[in-house]
Amino acid sequence: MRIALYQGAPGPLDVPGNLERLQHQAQLAAQQGAQLLVCPEMFLSGYNIGLAQVERLAEAADGPSAMTVVEIAQAHRIAIAYGYPERADDGAIYNSVQLIDAHGRSLCNYRKTHLFGELDRSMFSPGANHFPVVELEGWKLGLLICYDIEFPENARRLALAGAELILVPTANMAPYDFVCQVTVRARAQENQCYLVYANYCGSEDTIQYCGQSSIVGPDGSLLAMAGHEECQLLADLERERVLKGREAFPYLVDLRQDLH
Repeated sequence: MRIALYQGAPGPLDVPGNLERLQHQAQLAAQQGAQLLVCPEMFLSGYNIGLAQVERLAEAADGPSAMTVVEIAQAHRIAIAYGYPERADDGAIYNSVQLIDAHGRSLCNYRKTHLFGELDRSMFSPGANHFPVVELEGWKLGLLICYDIEFPENARRLALAGAELILVPTANMAPYDFVCQVTVRARAQENQCYLVYANYCGSEDTIQYCGQSSIVGPDGSLLAMAGHEECQLLADLERERVLKGREAFPYLVDLRQDLH
């Protein structure tokens, strides 16, 4: 499977503009043969926008913005993973990511479980114990969001559930470059799965994002890595690398789950 990752500056409060940007990136990715496009955390609304704006812009998982993403996915025959503020049926607001396949079907909607600092906690409710593994183009994949990947238990539970690929939309900022450079590679290697880490670059109010988005192989190798500028990354995934990695490093088999 060929994967595309979009790294760009956030577009705070500009949902129509971000949907237009998504349309352009989906078209570009599809023209290069990608079957999946992954965008950053809270891509549709911007991330550092405050509670009042999150409440104003939050939509249901099947709201009008989601329907536009469905149209984009269908038009370009490409699956799309995108972050957005989700309003649940009970009124709670979550930092969510949704995966729409090339036919316009919602395969998964994941709500961020580990909220980062006062910034996250002031805007969102934490997601419940729901870590789905779904199938796309014959691959089993799971979703996490930003801070979630910094807890090894999250990636491990997805791998134990069969995930061969983990998508991580993020909004990681300075001075946490270490996560971009080291942590995501370690998570991929210790679970022998591919990992896609889609970050912002540029700034948003007082936040300076550190870019360095990446597509990582199951041995921790970098298949593609961005710098600090807007770009689209591409990489081809091979299931054989996952299988060989899990044979060479049988962590998932040898893990003493009774001790944890």
